[in-house]
Amino acid sequence: MHIAIIGAAGMIGRKLTARLVADGRLAGQVINRLSLADVITPAAPEGFTGRVETSAVDVSAPGQAARIVASRPDVVFHLAAIVSGEAELDFEKGYGINLEGTRALLEAIRAAHLQDGYRPCVVFTSSIAVFGAPFPEVIPDDFNLTPLTSYGTQKAMGELLLADYTRRGFIDGIGIRLPTICIRPGKPNKAASGFFSGIVREPLAGQEATLPVPETVRHWHASPRSAVGFLVHAASIDLQPLGARRSLTMPGVSATVGEQIEALRKIAGEKVVSLIRREPDELVMKIVSGWPQAFEAERAKELGFVADASFEDIIRVHIEDELGGQL
Repeated sequence: MHIAIIGAAGMIGRKLTARLVADGRLAGQVINRLSLADVITPAAPEGFTGRVETSAVDVSAPGQAARIVASRPDVVFHLAAIVSGEAELDFEKGYGINLEGTRALLEAIRAAHLQDGYRPCVVFTSSIAVFGAPFPEVIPDDFNLTPLTSYGTQKAMGELLLADYTRRGFIDGIGIRLPTICIRPGKPNKAASGFFSGIVREPLAGQEATLPVPETVRHWHASPRSAVGFLVHAASIDLQPLGARRSLTMPGVSATVGEQIEALRKIAGEKVVSLIRREPDELVMKIVSGWPQAFEAERAKELGFVADASFEDIIRVHIEDELGGQL
């Protein structure tokens, strides 16, 4: 099997690559080729015995998506995106990558399909940002998409494109609406949701963290380990049961900021929690106020997608995967 990952240099992309290399197979087939692309050249994975190609590609630039499609990968993971806060601040950049980049990729695949019948599995990372207030306390799978941010709008458009290109037979697509991924390792990114990770990650590293919203804010979370599991599972299952509804809300953990902090206190103690500083940020609060709090995610669960059981488990995953299991 030949797998392409667009956005392979990002955190999820790197972890997905490592998981695929460790597994060696996907959907029962041996992985013998990896094509890794991002706006910066991704690092080649260690321990992979098959063929690896790494490249710097901007899928929104003319002709660039065709470079990835030319090698006819069996599965394409489309992870590349401008994240929420940055997409809100830079309108043109958000639409350029999140919408036009996705369209360019799908068009490159369609052109290849018209040449020789090429029809890959495309796994598209969408987001729960496609939903907007007002919504019920727990959102059902059939709830309407009413995004209240540019990022959410761009992801909703991507979902529609994915469904239409699948309906026309150019791809076999599945969109997975990721919860906010927490706890993200490394340095903060420009996502408005970044503080959800920061208020745990930085204190665990002995550093101060800024909390820009009230502790009553509730949100939907999953660990990076679960996110990678979602992606692998999405590319492994029979997609026929999805029918025309090609995008799924992933399971996760609903927790308030206060519950996050309490979970951190139980695991790491009061000294660690004391490193969190309250600094209200009106832009972040405005964005977050339109975000969902909890989902049923029954369709995804029925198809075998599994997430973390609690926020304490999410913290433990971070300690195990990023801190060597030691505080």
